[in-house]
Amino acid sequence: MATTTRMIEAKDVKIAAEAFGDPADPPILLIMGAMASMLWWPDGFCSRLAAQGRYVIRYDNRDTGLSTKYAPGKPPYTMDDMAKDAAAVLDAYGVASAHIVAMSLGGMIGQILALTRPGRVRSLTLLSSTPIGLDLDLPPPTPSYMEHAATGEKVNWSDRDQAIDFVASDARMIAGSAHPHDAARARAFIARDYDRSQGYLSATNHFMLRGGDAVKGKLPALEAPLLVIHGTADPIFPIAHGRALAKVVPGSTLIELDGGGHELHEADWNRMITAIVDHTT
Repeated sequence: MATTTRMIEAKDVKIAAEAFGDPADPPILLIMGAMASMLWWPDGFCSRLAAQGRYVIRYDNRDTGLSTKYAPGKPPYTMDDMAKDAAAVLDAYGVASAHIVAMSLGGMIGQILALTRPGRVRSLTLLSSTPIGLDLDLPPPTPSYMEHAATGEKVNWSDRDQAIDFVASDARMIAGSAHPHDAARARAFIARDYDRSQGYLSATNHFMLRGGDAVKGKLPALEAPLLVIHGTADPIFPIAHGRALAKVVPGSTLIELDGGGHELHEADWNRMITAIVDHTT
């Protein structure tokens, strides 16, 4: 399914975005997680969702892909600003309100958007994410993942090989146990994403982000219908995070992917897409 990248100018930031499908269909805005450009929403996933009668929009968060990048070390923006970016993307496509499908850090941004601009969000689907603005006793990432993540501090992110090596190893670490991990395919994709983004150095700013103060304690009053999809083997946000999301928001739907990791594995697409289409009807 052919699509064209467009650059959206919103105040002090430029955001690269693409759309799949018929603009007359119900719109879905995809928000990806930390350090991940919109390509981490695979073309095939977007096309299959569009083929189910949805107008699918994806975009590069700040500091990823073709969007505005900042010097690494102290990002001059917050998650709240990234939620405003999402609204700006909707504005650029002439979409008054959309179904939001968001993953990981993107899920936190999606929660901020839904709680601060409820009129823009028809429904919310959170993949591999965690509640924002609540003081909950939730488990940290697994020890093995924490040990791996600590090695990222030694990576020279300006070095192409080192950066690709680390992100490829990260993709392996976050993979679930239910399906085989194709390391060669993952590495080839990461190399393509790295080159398109002209490096990952600025993307490391995502690990220093703050924000969400305006929505503290407000998640239980979320107006948008909530669907939570979470892998039981997620090493970054263990399954307790997904279960907490569904428990906190009345009327939520929770789908647990047995053995699923912190990823969009193609073997899970059919179940994910079916659930998203049902939720956005």
